[in-house]
Amino acid sequence: MFGRKKTAVVEGPLTHEKVRGWLVAELASMVKISEAEVDTAKPFDAYGLDSRTAVQVSGKLEKVVERRLSPAILFDHETIDDLADFLAGELRLQHS
Repeated sequence: MFGRKKTAVVEGPLTHEKVRGWLVAELASMVKISEAEVDTAKPFDAYGLDSRTAVQVSGKLEKVVERRLSPAILFDHETIDDLADFLAGELRLQHS
C-alpha cells in the first residue's frame, strides 16, 4: 500500500547470524550495493546513512526483532557487527 515495501521478516528462530544477515541485506538494499560489498566492521555513516535513514532502518529492525528500539540505535552501535552483538546480548540470541 502507498508504494511501501514490506519489511522482510527473518524465517525461523531469530539468531545472531540472522540479525547480522538482515542488517547486511538491508544496508546493501538502501545504498544500492551488493551484499558482498558490505563490510560489517565499517561504520554506518561511511555508507552515507543519515539520521532519517537510520530511523527508517531502526523502524524496520523493530519488526524483525519484535521489540521497541531507540531510533538512535545505529548511532549508538556504529557498525553491523557491533549492532548485531548488542542485539544478540539484549535479546539473548543464539549464535548460529
